Amino acid sequence: MGMMQEFKEFAIKGSVVDLAVGVIIGAAFGKIVDSVVSDLILPLVGAVIGKIDFSNLFIVLGNVPAGTATTLDALKKAGVPVFAYGNFITVAVNFAILAFIIFLMIKQINRLKKETPVAPPAPAATPEDVVLLREIRDSLRK
Repeated sequence: MGMMQEFKEFAIKGSVVDLAVGVIIGAAFGKIVDSVVSDLILPLVGAVIGKIDFSNLFIVLGNVPAGTATTLDALKKAGVPVFAYGNFITVAVNFAILAFIIFLMIKQINRLKKETPVAPPAPAATPEDVVLLREIRDSLRK
């Protein structure tokens, strides 16, 4: 069997196709969660804490060249090492929300799987020749 044939059989298997669909949907879902976190949740948390934008929370670890703005983007472009803990907070909250949503989805899928009990298969009908032989046997006993 050639390598192309083996690859074709592998790629056509249902689990590979399901995995590909899952990755594509997961990427799109990740963007939605990222938007929810950065556009809805973090501004509310920032308003309560007093900081409006978590992405600009950082500590400068090197010398800042003269004339460089003290924003995260400007410092990164200037090559200044920065400890950007605000981005980490954003990503950590993003991960926690995504993990919780996936947990709820898996929990619901498992609950739906448990609710559909498999009915036991009906006993197979006895073949006609066996029925006739049993009748003959019973009549001979009498």
